[in-house]
Amino acid sequence: MKKKLLSVLLCVAMTASLLSGCGKNNETSSADTTKETNNGSKEDSSGDSSDTGSSKYKKFITVDVFDSQANYQGIQSGWFAKVVKDKFNMELNIIAPNVAGGGETLYQTRSAAGDLGDLIFAGSDQGKLQDLVTAGLVMDMTDLLKNEKNVTKYQSAIDTTNDLVKEDGTYAIPSAVSSQTPDTPSEGLDLNYGPYVRWDAYSAVGYPEIKTLEDLLPVLQKMQQTVTTSDTGKKTYAFSFFKDWDGNMMNNAKQPTCLYGYDELGFVLAKADGSDYQSIIDSNSMYTRVLKLYFDANQLGLVDPESTTQNYDTLYNKYKDGQVLYSPWPWLGQGAYNTNEHKADGKGFMVAPIDDMKIFSYGCQSTGNPKFTVSIGSKAEDPQRLADFIDWLFSPEGICMSSSQTSGSSGPKDLTWELKDGKPVLTDFGKTALVNGDATMPDSWGGGSWKDGISQLNFQAVNLLDINPETGSAYTHTVWDSFLEMNKTKLDTDWQTKMKAKTTLEYLKNNDKILVAPGSGYSTPLETSDITTLRNQCKAAIVQYSWQMIFAKDKAKFDSLLKEMQDTVDGLGYAEVLKLDMKNAKDQDAARKASLAASK
Repeated sequence: MKKKLLSVLLCVAMTASLLSGCGKNNETSSADTTKETNNGSKEDSSGDSSDTGSSKYKKFITVDVFDSQANYQGIQSGWFAKVVKDKFNMELNIIAPNVAGGGETLYQTRSAAGDLGDLIFAGSDQGKLQDLVTAGLVMDMTDLLKNEKNVTKYQSAIDTTNDLVKEDGTYAIPSAVSSQTPDTPSEGLDLNYGPYVRWDAYSAVGYPEIKTLEDLLPVLQKMQQTVTTSDTGKKTYAFSFFKDWDGNMMNNAKQPTCLYGYDELGFVLAKADGSDYQSIIDSNSMYTRVLKLYFDANQLGLVDPESTTQNYDTLYNKYKDGQVLYSPWPWLGQGAYNTNEHKADGKGFMVAPIDDMKIFSYGCQSTGNPKFTVSIGSKAEDPQRLADFIDWLFSPEGICMSSSQTSGSSGPKDLTWELKDGKPVLTDFGKTALVNGDATMPDSWGGGSWKDGISQLNFQAVNLLDINPETGSAYTHTVWDSFLEMNKTKLDTDWQTKMKAKTTLEYLKNNDKILVAPGSGYSTPLETSDITTLRNQCKAAIVQYSWQMIFAKDKAKFDSLLKEMQDTVDGLGYAEVLKLDMKNAKDQDAARKASLAASK
């Protein structure tokens, strides 16, 4: 998930996303300062907060935010919390399945209790939006939004998402709305996926040729033998994994399939151009190929043995320390390690050339992304205030502030960036915060750490490549001319010289190494409860066996576990679920082609 995603530098679509945010886990409760009202919402009981915050909102409230892509749980803190408090006199209590555990179970449990949250960031696909409407868990926002100035600019995208339900009204607003064409990569100068390696280590071993995915292993082994320890003296590894984002399959094993143009839909790997569809458990599938790659890597001592027990936060800190040499996403490796100081020393993550790769890219979506939407819960205490907040998320200021720096957001004007000669440029503070990844906030912003204070919502309202009407430039600083002029460090120039390109996107385009899946806004339909039950049983077995196969003692055990996994899920009804996923994958391709044709 985009758990997101969410991260760092733009790519995901992502995007992140979208693949993508990396918030610090904080399970702090607000119980000591709040009390529950009769309708289940919370108000401050500390005695004086009702006199603070925006004069428009007299009573301070705590808003429960159910967020399926957040990687942080608890009260939003830091500078973004101050912005929300000053503007809306409220605080955000984030409920994150990625952190709390339980995933779909937590969603179902809270839904069954009749209160998923006051603000709900979740998917509308697979019939979930209809379920929320039918169960009375979300409210119709039509009247709440009628006087808003920002979100209503995207009414066409909003209407498309709400066509997913039979009732009239506005129940959800999609993310990542874009004015770009469907075949335009949505991620910016770095795609959401790619083989990102510690370029200094790759350089040190002589830039060896990498013809195929499997050729990565001897190269990474040489790199590990060259850079043996992290910045703090810990043993380095080529690969390090985590379980937080596992779903229909092991998430980390899915990522390298994207290097060959595939993305997941249920138990299917579908190529971006519709030319191939694979069952993930097939012996010759790309997914099984990656499991074998990781098994071989583990036999060579390239896999971090703590992978089975660590979470994303722990993993991120290892990248920050330079303990991991390969990253499947730019916003992880680059975001954690590519500080100004490291880049000046020639150290950092850059995309490596694999001869036969053709990387999957998410095309821009004029209708937005219905797989991640925002809704207002039916029991919210002050729904108009929440509608105002959503509208602000879609404003130029909100887009810049609320999209985590991991997805390339430029941050607050006059703090991280400013206008010079009519063009946006990063301030000195912005260079430290956005490029180095952290900085100490000024007292006027509440102090504390920039990174710890970023928005933990992991919600990108508008594609960051779209133009900010207040600057005439993209929302993301990563494509500004002024930012690209900064890419003259020892690391950048060495990579540019070797790859004969100024940016990752330029290299990939010049060498025909991108496969764009046109943006369409396609959403998988509601599946029956029987299918969902079968899916949950199958995916649990697939994930469990996948991890076991990677850490198998020998090839014979790997093969036996693969056969055991295949037999087990076949007995659990895998074929029935796969049939539905195959149909959905082909319907998705048809929608992509129709969207592209309509844009011509």
